[in-house]
Amino acid sequence: MTYTAPTDRFRFDALRGGVEGKRVLITGAGKDGGIGQAFALSAGLNGAASVGIHFHRSYEDGFDLVDRLRDEGVHAFPVQADVTNLRDLWAIRSYVIDQMGGLPPNLVICNSGLTESGYSLGRTLRPVEGESSSLRRARVRQAFIENLEQSRLVLDTKVDGFLASTHLWAGEAVYADEPAQFVYVSSRQAVDPGPAVPGYALSNWAVLQLPKVLKVNLGRSADLVTCFTLLLPFIRTGMTNEYAGNERVFGRWQPRMLEPSEMAEAFMELLARPTDETDGAMYELMVNAAEGSEADPVGPPAVELIWHQLALNLDEQPVDWSAAEPLRFA
Repeated sequence: MTYTAPTDRFRFDALRGGVEGKRVLITGAGKDGGIGQAFALSAGLNGAASVGIHFHRSYEDGFDLVDRLRDEGVHAFPVQADVTNLRDLWAIRSYVIDQMGGLPPNLVICNSGLTESGYSLGRTLRPVEGESSSLRRARVRQAFIENLEQSRLVLDTKVDGFLASTHLWAGEAVYADEPAQFVYVSSRQAVDPGPAVPGYALSNWAVLQLPKVLKVNLGRSADLVTCFTLLLPFIRTGMTNEYAGNERVFGRWQPRMLEPSEMAEAFMELLARPTDETDGAMYELMVNAAEGSEADPVGPPAVELIWHQLALNLDEQPVDWSAAEPLRFA
């Protein structure tokens, strides 16, 4: 048994409106202590009609989560698939619909993602004293290949996985004439990138455009599907726990790491808002020190969570020299 989450911290009775009675599918929900697990617990323990727990490799953790939710009386079921493999993704379609009583999910949380161990984009490795030039070339080449392979996996999972999942389940919503809501999980590093994770920053930036692209492509069916994007700060998970004591990493954003249950409560608060208010929006979760918290030397500092709505305002201006002498063609 690998389940370690504090179950009772994910019961939010006053915030059930966003999930109650819904058929919920969360991608990347298998990892114990992860963000996806927090979303799944928040849905299942607060009245969701069914909860699909998607995972790729974290099947042991995923099945443990399914078992725990079932013990709580939740209709939860496992979904194993590689979201970057289109045949794999298509193969789960009928199974998920069957598990949800013959209808597609009407709340899809696209959360799958990987991170990078880190490398400096555009900078080569530091020289090693006494290393021959041929050995250094071989070492630098190997690092170059490994770094970009790592970024490719991150980009494939976030970009290809989100795009394919959206195409599949938005199409099913339109076919079934059933309203659906999509939530896309991005990161604050999309707009404020830190060093050493270029693939992660780029993939999370791409996610920000997905709601707009979806709406344009749905055309007359656009009102049937609503969506919004989350830009999350540092949350304590298996991928980030090693940085929990390193203020140089997370300190520029927040006084301390957030716990998954804290993020989940903020998310449930946002999800409970009217869909016509949140549709198409980008929400950035800000973590501020609570007033007077620095005076308390015992325990982690208290924090306040505030949602900011982000707008990407493009400023388009003609280039003076080009506007003065435009190219003309008959």
